[in-house]
Formats: sequence, C-alpha cells, structure tokens
Amino acid sequence: MPSELLKTITYRQVIDLSHPIHPQIPLWQGDPSVEFETVAQLDSDGYYLRRFAMGEHSGTHINAPNSFFADAVGIDAYRPESLIVPAIAIDLQAQAATNPDYCLSIDDILAWEQEYGQIPENSVVLLHTNWQARWHDPQAFLNCDAQGGYHFPGFGADSTRFLLAERAIAGVGTDTHGVDSGQDTTFSTNKQVLANQGIVLENLANLDQLPPRGSTLILGILRLQNGSGSPLSVLALIP
Repeated sequence: MPSELLKTITYRQVIDLSHPIHPQIPLWQGDPSVEFETVAQLDSDGYYLRRFAMGEHSGTHINAPNSFFADAVGIDAYRPESLIVPAIAIDLQAQAATNPDYCLSIDDILAWEQEYGQIPENSVVLLHTNWQARWHDPQAFLNCDAQGGYHFPGFGADSTRFLLAERAIAGVGTDTHGVDSGQDTTFSTNKQVLANQGIVLENLANLDQLPPRGSTLILGILRLQNGSGSPLSVLALIP
C-alpha cells in the first residue's frame, strides 16, 4: 500500500463514552423497555446465554437517516471508514445549569473557535452539558413537564446549519437524550445532519473527560438491517 494512503492514530488514553445497558435506563416516551431473559444456564446447559430486547434509539445510540426520511438508508449502510472520526467538545455546562432549554448558538461556536481554533472539517461536534449527571434518575434526565414537554439542552437549528455549511462537519453528539433540545419537536438538527447521512450520537457518557479538540471516536454500531439506528459502543482515543 502506498505510504500516502496510510492513516495513523496516536493516543495516550481510551475513554468509554457509552452507558451500560440495563432495564432502568432513561427511555423516551413510547420506546420499548429494555429486557433481558436468560435462555441458558451454566449448571443445566453448560454455558450462560441471555437474549435481550430494546429500542434502536435507547441507551447510548446512533440515529440513521431512515428514522426521519422515507426511503432513506438504514444504519447498515454506513461505511466502516465513516465510523472513525475526529471530534471536538464544546462545554455548555454553565448555560445548561441555568437554562435546561438552552440551545447552542453560532456565538457559542465562534467563542469556542476564538479559544481553540476553527473546527476541523469532517469532525463530530459534541456538546458537554453535564446532563449525564442525571442519568441514574430517569425523571430528571428526561425532565418532562406536566404537559408532556421535555426540557434538556441541545443544538440550535441555526448553529447546526452553520456547522454543516461553514465547517463541513461530519455530525453531532450530546450527553442528553437528543441533539435537538427537548423543546424542538421538529427535530431540526437530526433532520439536517441525517439528510446527508451524517452522524448523530445521543446519550453519550464521560464527555467531561474529553479535551476540547484532538479526540478520535470509534463508533461500534450493530449493523442492523434497515435499522433506524443502533445501540452504540463509543470509544474516544485521546492524544
């Protein structure tokens, strides 16, 4: 193989950005429950085996275009090389702490770039809102009001449009249950990113351990045929 085609990743640390899967994880209203059933036991069968069931968009997961667009591709169509991507992390903890409906703005992006440099092309932009601190309390994590509306931070539609058009990003991710804020019932960021078969990551963990730039993500999908998404193992390689 010609040397100019070789790609290398140098790292000192590996961070797991995925939550463990169990029946008590926070679930979107209407999503199927997480279920485990033992089908073989060591003492009676000579091996241990379980079956499990869960929604394609539960736990730490990735969304696919066909979850919002008819006749679009499923998660099994994502090329392997698209699942190893650089990432940058934007810290929105302070804004989310005072306003659970906060949306990333273009001014937030420009302020981040003023400090860390322009967002590289083909990067995944991650929002660290500290929402993962609520993960073990499903009610607080989803933060649903009496009328059924969700309240958690996310990407603003204009900021997503800017990132796609002006920074040519590969996708977006967050530590909440949606890259769109809980109040955005149109799912504008999901639709903008998935229209180009981009990457949408939700319910990420341990974003507090990432540097602002320099991480590389390895996205371990379940290649579900025509899947609208997939539970996901996300590893971050830290230089």
